[in-house]
Amino acid sequence: MRIYLVQHGKAKSKQEDPSRPLTVEGIQESTQTSELLSRADISVSRILHSGKARAQQTADILARGLQQKPKVEPREGLAPMDDPQPMAEALAESSDDVILVGHLPHLERLASLLLTEEPDQNPVTFQNSGIVCLERDRANFWSLRWAVTPQLSGQTAAPTKA
Repeated sequence: MRIYLVQHGKAKSKQEDPSRPLTVEGIQESTQTSELLSRADISVSRILHSGKARAQQTADILARGLQQKPKVEPREGLAPMDDPQPMAEALAESSDDVILVGHLPHLERLASLLLTEEPDQNPVTFQNSGIVCLERDRANFWSLRWAVTPQLSGQTAAPTKA
């Protein structure tokens, strides 16, 4: 099983717009990330997001780049300050590849929990519209498969699906 953790694209400040939708740059970078997913021939059944405007917009943009159109839906437990343990438990019970679009510090804490069994180790640094791919093996251990920033996604070969 693989999960693709994506920090939402760059968003407007609360002063500009209290709902904090994506900026023009956030849309462009999320589009680059979507194109990377298309080139990598990644297939997921669902894209889950926090329900916040910036995460939903990012999820919708990512879905457009995938050949097999996944369901895009909000999911409890992906908000910035949510405890990562419930999401880690839900992932342990799943076998489907999925994209999670969320926020910091939650994504960092979730990745840390999956990789080190401690939520505050921060073994991975996230960037807006970047992707971190984690893979679970048959023994239920998670490992970092690859990570790509939107700047790199337009300049490098796409990761291969193994």
